[in-house]
Amino acid sequence: MMNGSTGRRSGRRGRVRAVSAALGLLAGALTATTVGASPAAALTPPVAITADDLSTWQTNGIVWSMAAGDGVVYAGGTFSRLRPPTAAPGTNEQPAVNFAAFDAATGAPTDCSLSFTISSGTATVRALALSPDGETLYAGGQFGAVNGVGVSNIAAIDTETCTVSNTFKIGVSATVRGLAVTDDTVYLAGDFTQVGGQSRSHFAAVTTGASLLPFTANADEVARAVEVTPDGQNVLLGGDFFRINGTNTHALAVVDATTGQLTKSYPGFIHNNSTVQDITTDAGGFYTANEGTGGGVFDGRIALNLGTFEQRWRDTCLGATQAVLVHSGVLYSGSHAHDCSSMGAFPDQPRKHLLAQSVDDPKLLPWFPDTNDGIGEPVGPRVMAQTSSGGRHYLWVGGEFTTVNTKAQQGLTRFADGPDTGVPWVPNVSLSTLTPGRIDVNWQTSFDTDDGELTYRIYKDGSNTPIHTTTGYSVFWDRPQLTWTDTDVAPGETHSYRITASDGTNTSARSPAQSATVASATEAYPARVRADGASLYWRWDEGTSTFAHDSSGNLNNGFMRNGPAYRQTPAAVAGPSTAIGFNGTSQYAYSNRLNPHPARFTVETWIKTTTTQGGRIIGFGNLTQQNSTRHDKLVYMRNDGRLQFGVRSGSARTIATSGAYNDGQWHHVVATQGPSGMALYVDGQLRASSILYTTNDNYPGYWRVGGDNLSGWPNRPTSNFFAGQIDETAVYPTALSASQVSAHYALRNG
Repeated sequence: MMNGSTGRRSGRRGRVRAVSAALGLLAGALTATTVGASPAAALTPPVAITADDLSTWQTNGIVWSMAAGDGVVYAGGTFSRLRPPTAAPGTNEQPAVNFAAFDAATGAPTDCSLSFTISSGTATVRALALSPDGETLYAGGQFGAVNGVGVSNIAAIDTETCTVSNTFKIGVSATVRGLAVTDDTVYLAGDFTQVGGQSRSHFAAVTTGASLLPFTANADEVARAVEVTPDGQNVLLGGDFFRINGTNTHALAVVDATTGQLTKSYPGFIHNNSTVQDITTDAGGFYTANEGTGGGVFDGRIALNLGTFEQRWRDTCLGATQAVLVHSGVLYSGSHAHDCSSMGAFPDQPRKHLLAQSVDDPKLLPWFPDTNDGIGEPVGPRVMAQTSSGGRHYLWVGGEFTTVNTKAQQGLTRFADGPDTGVPWVPNVSLSTLTPGRIDVNWQTSFDTDDGELTYRIYKDGSNTPIHTTTGYSVFWDRPQLTWTDTDVAPGETHSYRITASDGTNTSARSPAQSATVASATEAYPARVRADGASLYWRWDEGTSTFAHDSSGNLNNGFMRNGPAYRQTPAAVAGPSTAIGFNGTSQYAYSNRLNPHPARFTVETWIKTTTTQGGRIIGFGNLTQQNSTRHDKLVYMRNDGRLQFGVRSGSARTIATSGAYNDGQWHHVVATQGPSGMALYVDGQLRASSILYTTNDNYPGYWRVGGDNLSGWPNRPTSNFFAGQIDETAVYPTALSASQVSAHYALRNG
C-alpha cells in the first residue's frame, strides 16, 4: 500500500530504478549586500534525504531489482558474491547467488540467503515486490530454482523463515521484469507470452495462490513496469509496446485492475524511439522513467495526475532514466543525465546519475550525489527502494555502478534523512581595487551536494569574527559570483580576507587569505572598459582556482578549466593586474552564465604568443565542458599567426588580418559586429572589415576564452586551443566604434 503523505511504499513493489532530471537554471547572479542574512538550512527544502552515502555491503555484479519493508532491503540481480564496504573485488567475499537481504539501517546482510539458479543460461532476478502485509516477497526474472526448489521465472518467499513457497507455483514462459502486489493479486510484466500454459502477452495477473486470473492486457512488445493505483481500481503499464489489446498506446497505458481493458491510452504521447522503464506513484500522481534510443529521443520523466491520468509535467533531459521513487513530495530518480539544457539547466557534459525534482515542478532540486556508469550496458543506477528503520528513513540505490561519490562502491549504496555530513566546497576568492578608497571582495559561490542555499561569512585581517554574512544559491553548473564592498579602508592600506561557506550544519574551511592594497587613484584602462559598457570583464587576477571574477559590475564571472597558468607577468596594461596563460591543449575558461543570443557585440582581449599551432582565442558556444556543437562569434589564430574573425550567417563568414601576431609581444585584439557589418582591430587599428554580414547564429550560449571547437572554419589551425597568454578580456552588448577601440589601446600604459 502507499502512504499518501510520504509516497513511501509499504513493500508492494520492488522494481524502482533511478534518476534523470530537469532543472530550471537560476538566472542572474547574486550580489552579497545583506549583513546578517538568515543562515542556510542543513538541507534545502523540499529535499529530505542527504547526498552523503552510507557504509553499505557490495555485490560483484549488477543489482536489477529491490524491495524494502520493515527495515529490510531485498536485492536481486545478476551477481554471485557479496563483500564488505571498502573491500576490493575478490576480497572478504561471501556467496550470494543473484539475491541478498540487508539491514536497512546498517547496510550489512541479514541471515536470509537464497540462491536463484537456472539449468542453462544466466539466472537473474529482475523484479522483487513485497505483499502489503510484508509477509511474502515475490521474485521474478529468469530462473528455474530457488534453493533447489523448482520454479518457473516467478517465486514467492516467506519473509519470516526465508524459505521458498511450495504452493505458489505457476509456469511463466520467459523473463519477468516487473511485479506489483495487492492483498489478493500479483501482476506481472515481462518478455513472456504464456502464463500457466495459457496465452498472456507480456502482462498477466495471478492470485496470491498462483491461479491465473482473467485479467488480459496483451502487449505487442516487451513489458518493463507494472504498478497498481493507490485506490486499487487501475493498473499502470510501461514498456516498449505500441498496442495493448490491439489499441494504439505506446510505452504507457492505464487498464482496469480486474479485466485489463484500457482505461486510458497514450498514442503519440511518448516518442516512438522511447520506452517506459519504471513507474511509481504517490497519493495524487504517477511518474514514469523513460529511455530513448537514437535521435529525437525522450529520456526524462513524466508526472501525471491520478484523477485524470493526464500529464502534470515532463522534463526533457537527455540520458536515459531507469528508476523513479517518491519521498516526502520529491521525485528521486536514477539515470545518466548528461544534457538538461532544454530545461534551462546544465548543457551536454559528463553524466550525472542521481537527481531530484518536486512532484509538482520539473525544476532540478539541489541534490546531487553521484555514481559512475559502471559495468554492463553501462548506465549506472538501475533500481531504487526505501524503508524506515530506527527513526531514520533510508533510500537505497542498486545498479551497474562501481563508484559512489567518487569512492569505490559496487552495485549498492544508500542514503538517509540525516545526519547531513557533507561539507560545502571552500569558496574561491578574488579582490578588486578598481575604485579608490574601497576593496571589492568577490567570490565564486560554493557547491554542496544537497544544499542550494549556503551562508557565506567574510573574515578580515585574521579576525575570528566575520565582518559580513550573506547567503547565496548555487548548483554545480551555476556558481554565480557574489560581491561585497569594504569601504572601511583607506588608500594605501593593505587588507586580507577569507571566506567560509556553510549549509547550516557543516562549514567549510576558510579560503586562503587574499590581500589587496587600497587604490588612491583610478586605473585608466579598466575605467574606460567599464565606462564603455562591458557586460563581461575578466582581468585574470586570480590565484589557483576555477574562478575568473567579473569586473564589469554585472557579476558575469568565468569558470576556468584544467589549471591554466595564473598571475602571469608582465601583464598587457599598466597597473597591478596580471594575465593568464593557456597551454594550447586543454585549458580554457567559460562564462558561468548562459547568455542570450547577442545580435550585436564586441569581443576584446589582449594576446601574447609564439605558437605555430594556432587556436581559438575567444568566442561563443553552446557547451561548457566539451567542445561546442554550435560555435561562432569567434576570433582565432591561424597556424601562420594571422587572426581570423568569424560568424555564422547562413554559413561561416570570416575576415582576416594580413599580418601575423605570433611574435611574442602583447597585442590588443577587438572584433565587432553590428549594423555596419564586421570589423577586426589589432593594436588600435582596423585590420579587416566587411559590410556584408550583420547577423550571426541565433542561440543562447557561453563565452569561452582559450579554446573551443573550430571545425568547419576556414584556415582551421592545428589546435582548437590557444597556447599563450591572455589578458583584459571584455565583451560588450554593442559594436564599439573605431575611436573607442583606439582609445582603449592608447590607455595601455596608464
